[in-house]
Amino acid sequence: MATPHPSSAVDATVPTAPAAVKILIAGGFGVGKTTLVGSVSEVTPLRTEEYLTRASVGVDDLSGVDQKDTTTVALDFGRITVNPDLVVYLFGTPGQERFWFMWNDLVNGALGGIVIADTRRLDTSFASIDFFESRGIPFVVAINCFHSHNTRTPDEIRAALDLDPQVPMLLGDVRERAFGRDLLLALVDHLMDLAAAPVG
Repeated sequence: MATPHPSSAVDATVPTAPAAVKILIAGGFGVGKTTLVGSVSEVTPLRTEEYLTRASVGVDDLSGVDQKDTTTVALDFGRITVNPDLVVYLFGTPGQERFWFMWNDLVNGALGGIVIADTRRLDTSFASIDFFESRGIPFVVAINCFHSHNTRTPDEIRAALDLDPQVPMLLGDVRERAFGRDLLLALVDHLMDLAAAPVG
């Protein structure tokens, strides 16, 4: 019997790289994408925030977020180690329309997405929902209630966003780590349900 070449033998002592899962976090300007990534990431998030300047006057819509003085110009990046064999990477998209061209690059390899919406400005989330739907990427919707001014019922919000019945929607505060965890678990459950659904 031929002896296996040393290079073909599997060394059980050499650790293997964990599987990586990419999740995209999208939504309009100022809805809480950077905050969500920061609340759940186990590492200090990579952020590409810059101060708003006079050049943005008349270009960026600050309705409802008048006090916001920074904006994400590329991405937010965070990481969650589920176990030694699985790592989740979070990519937050820029929310302003002039940076939307980056979404096509950020979405490559994404398993699913989270769309964050603010009930004061639901229309700012339409583009993100359309983006995922047009590419067939599963997503869940997070209604960010940190401002405590939500006067709409879940059914009213779902109707206003024109969401398909099977798309999960959760209401909570993206500043809270527990809510971020619930969103990720809802996305995983949604992905598993879609995978188990009969084809055709």
